[in-house]
Amino acid sequence: MLVSTSELFRKCYSRYGIAAVNVWDMEQIHGLFAAAQKSNSPFIIQTTPVARNYASSEMLIAMISAAAKIYPKTVFAIHLDHGNKEHAFQSIRSGDYTSVMIDASHEPFDENVKITKEIVEEAHKKSISVEAELGVLSGVEDDLVVDEKNKKYTQPDEVVEFVEQAGCDSLAVAVGTSHGAYKFSGKQGLQFDILEEIQQKLPGFPLVLHGGSAVNKDEIQRINAAGGQLGIDAKGVSDNEIIKAIQFGVCKINIATDARLIWTRVVREFFKYSPAQFDPIVPGKSYMEAFEMFCIKKFELFKSIGKASEFKS
Repeated sequence: MLVSTSELFRKCYSRYGIAAVNVWDMEQIHGLFAAAQKSNSPFIIQTTPVARNYASSEMLIAMISAAAKIYPKTVFAIHLDHGNKEHAFQSIRSGDYTSVMIDASHEPFDENVKITKEIVEEAHKKSISVEAELGVLSGVEDDLVVDEKNKKYTQPDEVVEFVEQAGCDSLAVAVGTSHGAYKFSGKQGLQFDILEEIQQKLPGFPLVLHGGSAVNKDEIQRINAAGGQLGIDAKGVSDNEIIKAIQFGVCKINIATDARLIWTRVVREFFKYSPAQFDPIVPGKSYMEAFEMFCIKKFELFKSIGKASEFKS
């Protein structure tokens, strides 16, 4: 059951979080939909411009549509993550997405407003909601790179003006997370003082947490034991931080890095411990099962299990 992203946020605000999962292959889509149907949890499935270039947007949407038929009890929205103007307009015109993100966060404030407003005006004609970003996250996601020195937290004093002028439906905020496996340095974590002030200025308005992966230490160790060379200082967002962020208005938690780590662990262990095998179906099944279990645990953490029924009625 395809629902609007805005509808998901209206129901979940300050009660539970919605997992927004980036996908790029069939195994992920199977695992995500299987987990959602088993746990009766609503979710958002996301494609990035790089994933669309890799698999083609037509292929990804076709796989998502097929999954909706295979798992008919699921409740979900389809979202374009980190789109520029071209990607956003393409996705709006396609009619395949319930929401799009326009990422003009690297532009000056006024230009960010201008670009976002252009997308909003076009998207709202088709009842498609728009996520914007204010503030800059560090790290790496797909081909997006931002030096640590250029990281800029969202300024609470700017959020009301930005939302009112741009007309966006949700706002991705920079409150300490980054893209990739190395989200924090030292004891740094989410800046809840900033998040709390943003919520006070935008009460009831849905906020989005990018870089929401946990970066499980066990996954890192297993990857390295199977020949990987990931840094053991990789650090993600803790469970306690996620739970607290939901209380401060974060409705949507983006997950990408954790999916990549699970895929890497499954494939590396397959080649290390089954060197005589070469059938891709074997690790493919393992990845689907591992990703399904991972998604169910995320739904449990976000307290969204059983909440799909709210939309079915």
